Amino acid sequence: MSQRKPLNHAIKQTSLGILFAGGLAVAGSAVAQPQGLYSADELLDADVYATSSSEPIGDVEDILLDNDMQVRALVIDTGTLLDFKGEQQFVIESGKFTVETRDGNSLEEMEYRVNVDLSEEQVAEQPQYTNDWWQNAREGAQQAWEDTKEGAASAWETTQEGASRALDRIGEALENVGERTRKAADRSTE
Repeated sequence: MSQRKPLNHAIKQTSLGILFAGGLAVAGSAVAQPQGLYSADELLDADVYATSSSEPIGDVEDILLDNDMQVRALVIDTGTLLDFKGEQQFVIESGKFTVETRDGNSLEEMEYRVNVDLSEEQVAEQPQYTNDWWQNAREGAQQAWEDTKEGAASAWETTQEGASRALDRIGEALENVGERTRKAADRSTE
């Protein structure tokens, strides 16, 4: 539905290809058995189907990753298929789509089909892929990343403090046991 530029195509292939070993298999769990490795090149431009449609409603235009390099969303290009004026691109969050592969044993014959767990009307209600959406999503994801890092650091500090207190108590208990054992030994020798 849209033409890929050679440089963009090469960058997408190089930077995204290996990310699908875990990210897509988990984030957009495949209908069939997960195949373990997914090709970004093959997923880009894959036909997208809504639950209410037996015909494709668009194709995959972009794959959005978070700071963990996990698939956060797919951007689907509906072109004029949903009766909108002009080309429309919608963000479909992971968890709202599945990926089905056909001929997954042959790289040359492999085909992907993306099934969106939404009706055509619900797809049209998803956020449009615009610069404003991008900026807001990027800032929100970065803040979530920072909050997670701070939470993890705080949890680590709390764990260290708890472990240190536990070790202190164990040391005190061992000293008490040692002291009682020494006193018992002294009484038995008297």
